[in-house]
Amino acid sequence: QVQLVESGGGLVQTGDSLRLSCAASGRTFNTYRMAWFRQTPEKEREFVAGISPRGGSTYYADSVKGRFTISRDNAKNTVYLQMNSLKPEDTAVYYCAATVYSGSYYSPPTYMYWGQGTQVTVSS
Repeated sequence: QVQLVESGGGLVQTGDSLRLSCAASGRTFNTYRMAWFRQTPEKEREFVAGISPRGGSTYYADSVKGRFTISRDNAKNTVYLQMNSLKPEDTAVYYCAATVYSGSYYSPPTYMYWGQGTQVTVSS
């Protein structure tokens, strides 16, 4: 069992930056694929970024490519999402997810564990 706790959300203005963190429990963090998803009341949960267990591979949604960076520190059991040049359309609840399954990084059903979410609001 893995517990995920997100932090770092908040209210910012267009063009600002935020860094989200997701702290994971357990001793096998370095075996998990990790990802960030986001969701608004109007949309289904959508993939934002993913990272392989040792950090060698990263994946991004087209909408955030070049602005967001996912990284992980396996010694700290933590995954990060650095968000730059934020836009109002980035406003959402951001969720951290973890899995050992080998399905698509982009698909929510691939993930075994989810955090409670952290709100990011970008004002225009």
